[in-house]
Amino acid sequence: MPEGAAPILDVSGLKTVFTTRSGEVHAVNSVSFNLAPGELLGVVGESGSGKSVTMMSLIGLLPSPPAEIRGGTAMFDGHDMLAMSQDELRQIRGSRIGFVFQDPMTSLNPVFSVGFQLMEPLRVHMNMNKAQARARAIELLELVGIPDAESRLDNFPHQFSGGMRQRVMIAIALACDPQILIADEPTTALDVTIQAQILELVKELRQKLGMAIIWITHDLGVIAGIADRVRVMYGGQVVEQAPVRELFSNPLHPYTRALLETLPGFVGARSKRLRTIEGQPPSLDRQPTSCPFRTRCRHANDQCARENPPIRTIANGHDVACFWRPDA
Repeated sequence: MPEGAAPILDVSGLKTVFTTRSGEVHAVNSVSFNLAPGELLGVVGESGSGKSVTMMSLIGLLPSPPAEIRGGTAMFDGHDMLAMSQDELRQIRGSRIGFVFQDPMTSLNPVFSVGFQLMEPLRVHMNMNKAQARARAIELLELVGIPDAESRLDNFPHQFSGGMRQRVMIAIALACDPQILIADEPTTALDVTIQAQILELVKELRQKLGMAIIWITHDLGVIAGIADRVRVMYGGQVVEQAPVRELFSNPLHPYTRALLETLPGFVGARSKRLRTIEGQPPSLDRQPTSCPFRTRCRHANDQCARENPPIRTIANGHDVACFWRPDA
């Protein structure tokens, strides 16, 4: 977080467990982080690392049961979101915290027009009448770069391309001028050209609106171009967090290093083969008592099997959960 800035969101010790027929799944294990006003925080990790579940836990989007939050706090504007009722969270979602879901092809309701879906949060959260909401909806479509916005309000989702649907999703998330925008892998289902357009759009909107953004992705290449700070997750917990330039120039956790080595160009000459991360992600059927990455780590030792390393500050703004040190 930028020095001296008070966090707009402060999460501490979040634990989320799913109860299934085969037992419990400890999806999020004591996750802590903060977010400064206007900051773009990148959250990186492979599938199943707990990125999306963490964010959905905060704003009450997980079905309960099977999900249960078993610990932690999430302070937003002086109030703990984890202690709020569903009605209270519903007042925050879509108004003060916007959420862009992963798949633009299925996130919009196919039986309602785009205009209806844009106007609904404006009428619920902003108490606008139909005329006011329609005028604001047109502004929002223009803001996200959809041409001929007024006539397109009456179109249905199937009449938009994938990239245009994602722009509509962003417009809906921005409808009530949120203080925080959470984007859950919003470019995963799009081709490379459209991905670049969406990333450029987000940069422009962030500069224009000044909101804080949490960008969830498995793609470190995306994070390199847009984030201020990066949080790396593995096995349901944070293993490293640092300013983006610091993370890329001086990765301290073996998992972060392994992720970077899978990027084209990071390992050096073009002729070199891309590296892979050997092994499988950890089972989350119990609370971790050892390092979750140890079975895939070439630096693991006996201590890693006995203890789960706590996250510690190594340098200003650079935290890591690992017993190994590259310079040791």
